[in-house]
Amino acid sequence: MLKPFEKVSLTRQVGDIEITMETGKMANQAGGAVWVQSGGTVVLVTATNQPLEFDRGFFPLTCNYQEMLYAAGKVPGNYFRREVGRPSERETLISRLIDRPIRPLFAKGFNDEVQVIATVLSADQHVNPDVLALTGASAALSISEMPFEGPIAGTRVAMVDGEFVLFPTYKGIAEHGSLNLLLAGSRDAVVMVEGGGEFLSEDTLADAIEFGHKEIQPLIDMQEELAEKVGKKKVSVVAPERDADVDTLLKDALTDELTAALSVAEKMARKAAKSAVKEKAVELVTEKFPEDADKLKQIKDVLGDMEKKIVRARIVNEGVRIDGRDTTTVRPLSIEAGLLPMTHGSALFRRGETSALAVATLGSTRDEQRLETLIGEHTKRFMLHYNFPPYCVGEARMLRGPSRREIGHGALSERALTPVLPTAEEFPFTMRVVSEIMESNGSSSMASVCGATMALMDAGVPITAPVAGIAMGLCKEGDQYFVLTDILGDEDALGDMDFKVAGTREGVTAIQMDIKISGIPSDVLRRALNQAKDAREHILSQMDEVLDAPRPNLSELAPQMCEVFVDPDKIRSVIGPGGKNIKAITSETGADVDIEDSGKVMIFAPTLAAMEEAKARVQYYDQKPEIGKNYLGIVRKILEIGALIEILPGCEGLLHISQMDFERVEKVEDLLQLGQEVWVKCVDLEPGGRIRLSRKAWLMEEAGQEVNLEDFKRPGGGGGGRRDDRRGGGRRDDRRGGGGG
Repeated sequence: MLKPFEKVSLTRQVGDIEITMETGKMANQAGGAVWVQSGGTVVLVTATNQPLEFDRGFFPLTCNYQEMLYAAGKVPGNYFRREVGRPSERETLISRLIDRPIRPLFAKGFNDEVQVIATVLSADQHVNPDVLALTGASAALSISEMPFEGPIAGTRVAMVDGEFVLFPTYKGIAEHGSLNLLLAGSRDAVVMVEGGGEFLSEDTLADAIEFGHKEIQPLIDMQEELAEKVGKKKVSVVAPERDADVDTLLKDALTDELTAALSVAEKMARKAAKSAVKEKAVELVTEKFPEDADKLKQIKDVLGDMEKKIVRARIVNEGVRIDGRDTTTVRPLSIEAGLLPMTHGSALFRRGETSALAVATLGSTRDEQRLETLIGEHTKRFMLHYNFPPYCVGEARMLRGPSRREIGHGALSERALTPVLPTAEEFPFTMRVVSEIMESNGSSSMASVCGATMALMDAGVPITAPVAGIAMGLCKEGDQYFVLTDILGDEDALGDMDFKVAGTREGVTAIQMDIKISGIPSDVLRRALNQAKDAREHILSQMDEVLDAPRPNLSELAPQMCEVFVDPDKIRSVIGPGGKNIKAITSETGADVDIEDSGKVMIFAPTLAAMEEAKARVQYYDQKPEIGKNYLGIVRKILEIGALIEILPGCEGLLHISQMDFERVEKVEDLLQLGQEVWVKCVDLEPGGRIRLSRKAWLMEEAGQEVNLEDFKRPGGGGGGRRDDRRGGGRRDDRRGGGGG
């Protein structure tokens, strides 16, 4: 018989919101499934494991966060009218936020394939589902059979009027953007931090992290209670035991050689030296145990353990790191700006063996990225894209689209620079920076921040202050904590923390922290933040030596921009029927023309000449007739008393039959035809808007005679002037409109 439906639901007040966790109602065939709700936002998180036939050599965990647009009552705006297969950038970033804190919490030796799926089923305009998904992932794993050593919980912290706020609303984040911090923590420690703000002090950040960790404890309690009520019995996992024979053999024979290899400062040379040690290890084990192939599998773990102990012991005992630096020194810097001849802005930032080529491109408002999200459609005018090609680490592999790591590093760098960008009113350009990693040996994302700053300034973007970033590491031995400035790739792999901090001299704009141990004391966190500040200021001082402010003018290759204001009533004329006029302007000048209902016209052009041409053509449609000015008009309508002449787009005046020539004109068609061009002078603007024109006055002026406009303000007025003095003389057919005005 089927088990009767059993639903277990728990609700707690956390900060200013209520959060409900419920299980037993949906997805009951998953390993663990939890419905997490706050207000109108609902996220269903499932966790399922599947044994593998063979060990893949790594822990196969996949975390997927997906936002369904029906959750907000929206139909997807693409051709297929369904959520596309590839996750959006936001979905990718939140998937990473879930993955990073839970991955280290699985028992060692558990190698089943694990999949965590968080699906947003309902979304209001207040509660952000990302932190609910993170907490829900931990809850689903906690009630499953998987040996998950949690629980953990996530939250977001903002700051309003100097006070920290837990789980701020979308509106709260937008209005109080000085701090937007997302963190995850266990009962005893913070294990992950992601976020940024507007020039925050190190103490403010540390206080925010402590506040958030304290406030998430009710969520930890909820998960423990849920696991007690419905949790499955955990799978028993035996951690793989180290082969004592292999361990002893390699430590006795290769400790000195591995120590020497780990003292090589250059990355690729050090990699080659370590490979030579590994080859010798294979030879030793094969010779000692020729009939036992399983012992060869132990070599990687044994050498890894030896490497970790050697590197960390040298830091603890000598205060010296792999490349010979002390714990606070930044690697040598090399900075160039403006090295690419045909780009809008470029810079090469090198820190030790990490190098980033940053390229800035400016575009018009039409180049903004358009995003479709649960809270509506919006645009981005600044994008920072990070590329990590295989050659930057000496590898050869297939090129595909950007990985989750690349998207995450680009988003972190983008967040770091956003607070210093000019407003759209100050600088109405779309800005894109691409960071191409040329070499990588530790914190290429922070090199991207520095390189992007220089590239933007090289392009002439008026940022308010330069931004620099640095990655900090940690080595914990016993009760001692050693904070490392500017960590290498090996120190990241062998250390206990990866803490990236970016900002200006005024304060921090972005941070990202992952901790591999159970936690770090608050005083160590503050020390890491202040040590990062010293390094950041050192880097900024060297950036200043190359380029201490944005270039005063945009690159000649960058698009040119100007603002024009036209009469709102003339917008239709600028656009033209079916967009004819605006299409002609854009196609013939290469400019982008954005028109607002207020009459504000933004012109973006590839060159200065193109901009001036587009500007003149826009202003042409906004002209108003002026008394005394000559116009080359077009005959639009023939009347008994004269003709209507279009002298400006959409602006017609009356050319009375008496003002057509010195001689009497019996019939208008004797002189003018529809569509004919004719020179006329505007002689009067009547209060009702009627425009009086005179060809006779223009002919007099062309003949060098003095023109008194008062004589032409009535039909038939303005006589005078001898026939022989008319320009061209002779036959009427020779007096076609032609001269200048």
